[in-house]
Amino acid sequence: MEVDFSGIKVIGFDADDTLWVNETYFREAEEEFTSLLENYETKNKIDQELFRTEIDNLDLYGYGIKSFTLSMIESALDISNNQVSQTTLSKILNLGKRMIAHPVELLDDVEEVLKQLSDKYRLIVLTKGDLLDQERKLDRSGLSEYFHHVEVLSDKKEINYKNLLDHLEIGVEEFLMIGNSLKSDVLPILAIGAKAVHVPFHTTWAHEEVDPSSHTNDHLTLSGIKDILKYL
Repeated sequence: MEVDFSGIKVIGFDADDTLWVNETYFREAEEEFTSLLENYETKNKIDQELFRTEIDNLDLYGYGIKSFTLSMIESALDISNNQVSQTTLSKILNLGKRMIAHPVELLDDVEEVLKQLSDKYRLIVLTKGDLLDQERKLDRSGLSEYFHHVEVLSDKKEINYKNLLDHLEIGVEEFLMIGNSLKSDVLPILAIGAKAVHVPFHTTWAHEEVDPSSHTNDHLTLSGIKDILKYL
């Protein structure tokens, strides 16, 4: 479809699964968590319980690995009726620590795209999750030099974007958001009158999935982040 990017001055990038791999490691951790509790419940039931607990805890802990780890511990206690061993709880804690320490794996062509766009636009990172973890990943990524500003949001709803753009004195007509989540990076951006580009990642957390009927046709969907260079 045709989208006019001529007025764009600032480009926001999501971080997890847009700049670097993230959800893949959560899925791997979920598999290991399931194996630790296989004596108590079926895999499907464990997956469902963990997801329910994660969603229930979002208002309390927010997003990110720390929240995920606390939810794994809570789920393990619930699923086992408080019978889970201290050894298993220790393994769950170490699972979370390994996730935090995991090397940052940049997605294909990300640095090339940032290098080219940073010469023409002001680039910012707009992500959600744990502040310390996101700052650590950005530092390890080697991409910090390309960004004028980094913001870790508690959530990515219309009001969060509105408040941030107002704070940074960025007009909605000047702003473009690029990310892998329709729910977090595209639909709320379009709702406030800015532009968005969807670059899907092969794995999506269930909480980030949206009803197909809510999709709109006023944004680009690209097969890879490098394709944005054809338009900007």
